Amino acid sequence: MERFLRVADSTTRLALVIAAAMLVVAATTGFYQVLTRFVFNAPSTWSEVLTRSAMIWCVFLAMAACFRWGYMMAVEVIYQLVPRRCLLLVEVLVALACLLVLWILLYYGIAMTLRVSSQTLSGLYISIAWIYAAIPVGAAFSIVAVVARLLSQLTGHESLGRMRDETEDGSEAKDEGEGKRS
Repeated sequence: MERFLRVADSTTRLALVIAAAMLVVAATTGFYQVLTRFVFNAPSTWSEVLTRSAMIWCVFLAMAACFRWGYMMAVEVIYQLVPRRCLLLVEVLVALACLLVLWILLYYGIAMTLRVSSQTLSGLYISIAWIYAAIPVGAAFSIVAVVARLLSQLTGHESLGRMRDETEDGSEAKDEGEGKRS
């Protein structure tokens, strides 16, 4: 189990590093697009497509880190209303729902990637399958991350429920009662 958690953390970090690189690519090519269009009045034919493609990869890869480290959006009222002893059940149900959606993304993402493999991206002249591949690749990274988070919570390596809570003054306090609650 410890080995799986180390591998999951490593794959999550890898996905996050690649997502950050894709964000840099998107920002750079987006700036280039604006520069060529509005300064030189000669818009680039490839930069908009590359910017959009890099953002797609960025989002699908970064979601693994959000799942693993608990930064996905949560319905806060559930964590406030559910008794502390029932939080494990809530976390298991949330993880199962996430895994269901991620399996659907993985399955249909692979199908879509294969289906569009003969089409090319205008401006880049590469197979559009390289862009659609972000869906199953991101889903696979995320499945590992969700399982790792759930196993960490079940074994007591991570706390249940919300990890942090923002106080009224904007600073963060641990949810375990440290600091002021709003």
